Amino acid sequence: MQKIGFLVSPGFQVMSLSALSVFEFTNIAAGEPLYAMQALSEEGGLVRSSIGTAMETQAFGSAALEDTTFDTLIVSGGPVITPSTPAVIDYVRRARQVTRRMASICTGAFMLGDAGLLDGKRATTHWANTRALQAKFPKAKVDEDRIFITDGQIWTSAGMSAGVDLALGLVEEDHGAEMARMVARYLVVYHRRGGGQSQHSNLLDLDAKSDRIQTALTYAKRNLHTELSVEQLAEVAHLSPRQFSRAFRAETGQSPAKAVENLRVEAARLMMEQSRHPIDIVARETGFADRERMRQAFLRAFGQPPQAIRRGMR
Repeated sequence: MQKIGFLVSPGFQVMSLSALSVFEFTNIAAGEPLYAMQALSEEGGLVRSSIGTAMETQAFGSAALEDTTFDTLIVSGGPVITPSTPAVIDYVRRARQVTRRMASICTGAFMLGDAGLLDGKRATTHWANTRALQAKFPKAKVDEDRIFITDGQIWTSAGMSAGVDLALGLVEEDHGAEMARMVARYLVVYHRRGGGQSQHSNLLDLDAKSDRIQTALTYAKRNLHTELSVEQLAEVAHLSPRQFSRAFRAETGQSPAKAVENLRVEAARLMMEQSRHPIDIVARETGFADRERMRQAFLRAFGQPPQAIRRGMR
């Protein structure tokens, strides 16, 4: 049975605890206790979260844990970046010597950085804090747009919900992809997002104020495999092409053509993550005329071709 230590500090974010449910339901799916979990803190006892609720913890320096070695130590973060205490830094440094994997959720990456664990490592955190993480730890290689990143012993994840993806990745490494999929189904998670997936979504970023433009956007999202010309979208919105283009840019900040390309790129990336379809089929199903047009669109969006994005996902 593998022991999971979950380190929290005052002001931790409650949603990070959802990562523990992944290990709980792995035990349920397996029909046996594959994981044992222990909440840890510097002083032990009740630790208050950022919303005021508290959880019971064991002090990591207590006699009760003196002989306990964790297979994996997960450091939780909170909505506000707070300096790590000397005791936490010392504990994390010492834990690295005897722990197989060290992981962080959201701003927990700053604790790993304070302990020197991110030097020379690829890492990520919540998108709003990636630049601060890079500035504070210049020896780290911070990726601003990944759900989670694995670099040897060190695992880091983006915002709080990404902790579930990271935990599912840990389970997959331990017990295989089928077990991870089964646990995702138990948790009613539609699909485990791979570490290479973006933190951002063009489907969420695109918004419109008027019903006409929103109707056109909805139509575009449902018909990405078709040509989707400006004339076609304008007809759906019951506007002339000129009126539609002007209104669309005013409401979304993008031209219709650019918005459609962004939607196609995101759909293609999601399809590559969720299937093993060849690039040619992905290009055709998401409305790109051929793989070269899709390649050029990926280079504009990510600075990388589809093949490199797929390798990163794997």
